[in-house]
Amino acid sequence: MKNKKTMLFGIAGTGIFIIWTFLIKTIDVRKIGPKGSEVGFASLNGFFHNITGVNFGLYDLTDWLGLVPVCFMFGFSFLGLVQLLKRKNLLKVDNDILILGGFYLVLAAVYLFFEKFVINYRPVLINGILEASYPSSTTLLTLCVMPSSAILLDRRIKEPKLRKAAVYIIGIFTVFMVFARLVSGVHWITDIIGGIFLSIGLVFVYYSLTE
Repeated sequence: MKNKKTMLFGIAGTGIFIIWTFLIKTIDVRKIGPKGSEVGFASLNGFFHNITGVNFGLYDLTDWLGLVPVCFMFGFSFLGLVQLLKRKNLLKVDNDILILGGFYLVLAAVYLFFEKFVINYRPVLINGILEASYPSSTTLLTLCVMPSSAILLDRRIKEPKLRKAAVYIIGIFTVFMVFARLVSGVHWITDIIGGIFLSIGLVFVYYSLTE
């Protein structure tokens, strides 16, 4: 019963993301971006962007810190590979690790999809280039990889204090990354919100499959 509710939360989060994406393409769409690029919710996005401005220092910092979730991805992928080599059977790899591999593949597919089918471009040029901005890939990476990592570490760290510390540190890091990316001004606020909605959906689906 519990995992069904968790799955429903995941489906709901993904559904909200899809609706949010549709609304971005249809409501208050105006050319307020660089090189005349169109942006949905133009009044909201323009207003918030004018408040934050652009902070390339935060942009660079969050770009470098984006390597942290990538390291977690490599770490758990390596753990899965070690289990596979030792147990010599893919189905004998820990269930949550095996599903995590599929979760990472879905995350990569989402990234590639929105690089191909652009919803929004960034509010600023990066090295003179107009880049896809929706959903915020850094937000998506952080909010998908770090919570799923916390779930796995919570199940594997035996020492209660160490387990709690690991989860808290991951939580603080995750909040910082999303907030810093938001105020860095390299994304529209709707890009960040979209990344949050999709991440909630994907993480809850992952969690429901591993409960």
